Amino acid sequence: MTGTPLVLASSSPRRLMLLAQLGITPARVVSPDIDETPLRDEQPRPYAQRMARGKAAAVSEPGAFVLAGDTVVAVGRRILPKAETEQEARACLKLLSGRRHHVLTAIALTAPDGRVVERLSESTVIFNRLTQPQVDAYVASGEWQGKAGGYAINGVAASFIRFLSGSYSGVVGLPLFETAQLLRGFGWALP
Repeated sequence: MTGTPLVLASSSPRRLMLLAQLGITPARVVSPDIDETPLRDEQPRPYAQRMARGKAAAVSEPGAFVLAGDTVVAVGRRILPKAETEQEARACLKLLSGRRHHVLTAIALTAPDGRVVERLSESTVIFNRLTQPQVDAYVASGEWQGKAGGYAINGVAASFIRFLSGSYSGVVGLPLFETAQLLRGFGWALP
């Protein structure tokens, strides 16, 4: 199966970078166009899984594997947005400051024969209490734009994190252990 092309259904450059860590260069990268609005009363785990499945299904590539993922930052049952404005980023950082939250990354892999397999990575992250100058500097950096929960662990925000339990790569956006397990299950030769 290693000769079968892999298509990455994602607009995230971080997922592409993480796949490269596994020695994989996708044949194509396609940005899936789906509605990412959570359903009424939808919980974080089912939401992440639905988004990953939806992104994989939105990219039709006959004869190829399609890999999709979705990362959700949640405080309790609350799903934080992918921050698009400074106001959203500040609201996320204020909520995360000094608190524990969960980062859920769901992945879905569609095989050429139509089978779909999924995995969910869940990590616990605790932020240090943030000062106003820290928040102001981080917002000014622009690093938060389009990021779930308004931060990127693989950037300046790493200095805010006092505790992480789970998958670092999952928090970045693609849990490498789970991804490798899915691919190996289909006969991919990975290191």
